[in-house]
Amino acid sequence: MGTITEARGDPNGSLEQQLIDEYLESRGQTRRSVRDLPEPQAFRLLRGASDYASLRLAKIDARAHYVDVIHRPV
Repeated sequence: MGTITEARGDPNGSLEQQLIDEYLESRGQTRRSVRDLPEPQAFRLLRGASDYASLRLAKIDARAHYVDVIHRPV
């Protein structure tokens, strides 16, 4: 199985990795412990972590956009 790496040049890459770690910790796992799981179980956990991080980043982006819109001069 591959390793989890940060996307180069992605300004949200570090935050995404923190969110993935947060999800794994909520499931009693770490990046290191996931490597020792059977591949199907590790895949499900990492897929869930990816979905979780994507959703959280989308929420953050939407909120930032909303704040930008309400503070934009008329």
